[in-house]
Amino acid sequence: MGRFRVGIIGLLQESNTFIARQTRRADFEADLLLKGEAIRSRMESAPHEVGGFFAGLAEAGIEAVPIFLARALPYGVIGREDFEGLVREMLDALSEAGELDGVLAAPHGATVAEGYPDADGYWLSQVRQRVGSGVPVIATLDPHANLSEAMVDATDALIAYSTNPHLDQRETGMKAADMMRRILVGEIRPAQAAAFPPMAINIQCQNTSEDPLKSLCNAMAPVFAAPGILGGSLILGFPYADVVEMGSAVVVIADDDLMKAQEAADEMGRLMWDRRADFDPKFLSVEEAVSRAATRLERPVVLLDMGDNVGGGSPADSTAIVQEWLKRGRSEERAFACLFDPRVAGRACELGVGAVFEGVVGDPADPVTGRFSIESLHEGKFVETMARHGGFSEFDQGKTVVLRHQGSGLTLMVTERRMAPFSLSQLTSFGIDPESFDLIVAKGVIAPMAAYAPVAKGGFLHVDSPGVTRADMTRLSYRNRRIPLFPFEKD
Repeated sequence: MGRFRVGIIGLLQESNTFIARQTRRADFEADLLLKGEAIRSRMESAPHEVGGFFAGLAEAGIEAVPIFLARALPYGVIGREDFEGLVREMLDALSEAGELDGVLAAPHGATVAEGYPDADGYWLSQVRQRVGSGVPVIATLDPHANLSEAMVDATDALIAYSTNPHLDQRETGMKAADMMRRILVGEIRPAQAAAFPPMAINIQCQNTSEDPLKSLCNAMAPVFAAPGILGGSLILGFPYADVVEMGSAVVVIADDDLMKAQEAADEMGRLMWDRRADFDPKFLSVEEAVSRAATRLERPVVLLDMGDNVGGGSPADSTAIVQEWLKRGRSEERAFACLFDPRVAGRACELGVGAVFEGVVGDPADPVTGRFSIESLHEGKFVETMARHGGFSEFDQGKTVVLRHQGSGLTLMVTERRMAPFSLSQLTSFGIDPESFDLIVAKGVIAPMAAYAPVAKGGFLHVDSPGVTRADMTRLSYRNRRIPLFPFEKD
């Protein structure tokens, strides 16, 4: 037999159904929309699962055939025509790639499109139909997936990142490539099963390096490594997609033994259910968080603005924490926040460095008001050299302006494009010293902790701030979730 050929495809977006606006094709074009060798050029060295695909296949001596890759920043559901067009382009490119021995796929797992609530299950099923049952399909998942039976049925194996913050994306891609090698040489025959306990692990509890999740992962590890088991993944779930599949799950892969895989998955599902009360945390209000931050002896304290979690699709313009801090009149303290406001970013670029203007910044419903001095202007491109959540090293937040709020110690970074706080370079590249502040607002939950840990001398505070990504999911209005589902129904 000649050299094996394995195709690489991906379509990734975390879709927040509580946002009225849709994600469109232009959002993919602004992030990633690549075909053929352009995928290799952009992704081969990236700390992303697709980079791991390339590395793992090269190590195995298997020809990597890059086919299609699309990715957009988390936001609202994908418009129907845009989604159908992307899937059609993917399938056409797959057909044009010639005969393949296998396919490595990169869905997110929490993608929702208009008319396609289980968008990942749909396109993976289409890929399976196109390549046939005899061609192995292995897919990686973000653990913030809402797993579906369709995803399980369409693939030979699903492998999720094992860390949150996601620091092992490239490693996960390499695991998938190695499993593909073992299938192709006849070493293994994966049999995959899943369990879906009626629960959703709260996003505030989803740090794999801290309890309660750390203990759960440690308890699952021996089962995932037991004889005859090829691996397993804990699926945490994405609470901001109002779909039937929303919730936590577990996947187990056995070697040619579906019953063993299902028994192990069911056992892990029961373990999750037995520990469900551990994942129903107490929440800290904005007022309590700002008050508590003032008592910390070491600074800065990083307040995690969970209601405006950009990595969960939020607008990135909430001023709730900043407004509470301003209300308390701590002019002797210094605070920092990044806000998405393309109007202000454009206006500041017109006025120039040193200018002062009076106006409003941030959320139109509750903006920061006053006089602002323009401290600096930037193009908004920066690079992260370390492995950080998200799997990317190059970023572009568009026109970027640093403003000083006169009459307080507030510094605002205002951007033309939404940007998740996955890298400290977002500050340092533009002359901002994070350690010079008493309080930093980071619009995320767990993801920013990897980036900000080196400077968060006063620690982190999770804040149940208002918004479309608020931590207390029971305060969101669901129409399509499963019933019963913990923590909505406790028993």
